[in-house]
Amino acid sequence: MSDIAFLPAHELARRIRRREIGSLELLDHYLARVAQWDPRINAVPVHDVERARTRARAADGALARGELWGPLHGLPMTVKESFNVAGLPTTYGFEAYRHNVAREDALTVQRLKGAGAVIFGKTNVPVSLADWQTFNPVYGTTNNPWDPARTPGGSSGGSAAALAAGLTALELGSDIGASIRNPAHYCGVYGHKPTWGVVPMSGHELIPNVAVDLFDIAVAGPLARSAFDLELALGIVASPLGAMTPLGRVPLAWRERGTPPRRCRVAVIFDDAEAAVDTSVQAALRSLVDFLRSEGTAVTEDARPVDSRETNHVYLHLLRAATGAYYDEPTYLAAQQRASTYADEDQSYPARHFRGNTFTHRDWVRMDERRMRLRAQWAEFFERFDLLICPVATTPAFAHNQQGERWDRLIPVQTGRGVLQQPSTDPLFWAGYPGLVGVPACAVPIGLSPEGLPIGAQIVGPLFGDPDVLRFAQWLEREFRAFVPPPMAA
Repeated sequence: MSDIAFLPAHELARRIRRREIGSLELLDHYLARVAQWDPRINAVPVHDVERARTRARAADGALARGELWGPLHGLPMTVKESFNVAGLPTTYGFEAYRHNVAREDALTVQRLKGAGAVIFGKTNVPVSLADWQTFNPVYGTTNNPWDPARTPGGSSGGSAAALAAGLTALELGSDIGASIRNPAHYCGVYGHKPTWGVVPMSGHELIPNVAVDLFDIAVAGPLARSAFDLELALGIVASPLGAMTPLGRVPLAWRERGTPPRRCRVAVIFDDAEAAVDTSVQAALRSLVDFLRSEGTAVTEDARPVDSRETNHVYLHLLRAATGAYYDEPTYLAAQQRASTYADEDQSYPARHFRGNTFTHRDWVRMDERRMRLRAQWAEFFERFDLLICPVATTPAFAHNQQGERWDRLIPVQTGRGVLQQPSTDPLFWAGYPGLVGVPACAVPIGLSPEGLPIGAQIVGPLFGDPDVLRFAQWLEREFRAFVPPPMAA
């Protein structure tokens, strides 16, 4: 029974439908694993056991009567703490919101339940979803199941850690600064950042108690142990075909087969001056390139869609404009005061951070015009290439480091010129590279570092190119590398 915990969600759902395993039986198995392993990992701090057992029993009873609720019928799963689940707390890691209990489900949670899922808990997040580490005063620190001394990433760190440790079947996360992709990379699982606007954000507030259906750059999307699960989950939580989004209409032919993966024209980027990439990550990417070429796939190295410096500049300002848009008055005034201390020519991370936090509408519109030019350049790039593959982050998972501001924390990066002590905010470049313009990006595991830590890559496609991105990820899963459980929890 132990191995079943690591099976992909689509296989578990198939076994439940065929009544080879009961929903309640599988739920109790995951709950037993949570009790056994989560004291060391702390990925699933919020439990909803009795309601989940009641629903699992109902799922088993429905199947016995020949009723099928949907493609996730009876599947036990968890969701990121920031998604509202009626009757459960949504704290975003803030002590002040410890007792903030949601009154209704997020729209994505409604869709998962409508497809038959059994939600049995919520996974941990950093405060305000604002870190690539997962720790907060409400639920404490989440550890990486590959090495508990290291971060699982963030902000969907609990999501990825729970999947990697075999504590849940499927997860729902969110991403504005690689918050799906980064934890997937650090924990060796799969995570998909959809085209911006395709998955509704209602019931997931990046700012506590501020209801918004759309948040600039931010998306919701699935994490899983299989790229096939990503496709399954995205089909459930995404808006209907033909629905209008801020970037256009979801194509009616969205899920029809596109270019076969082997025939895709692939560009690969290994490194960048904006965020130097560790040699272990570059080596894993080169192994992937060797595989692609051995399969006859056309690969071009270092073809870049946009200028890196311009992208990073625009992304950091618009990212922080988004996260600062709903500050209360004292917080906004404090950010405004901090912004005034930096000279106009200062392009350090904190200068961009506080400047973006306090953008005027005129500032924002001018920066958005620069984004539109970058979006046009990406569109031209995808006339020459089908996909781009690049790093998710600059290194594998780093050791817990919770002192001071994010930009003051340093992580070691092994380069060809020695070890660089890199501010932990520098890797955000790889988050914003595709994230700024809203194109889809899927994080997939591609290898292990010399220390035995997972390494991932992100597969990037054109707007609404999610199906082709996921098909390519599925091909790599079948032919190159699939999920491997961490030794500690296997």
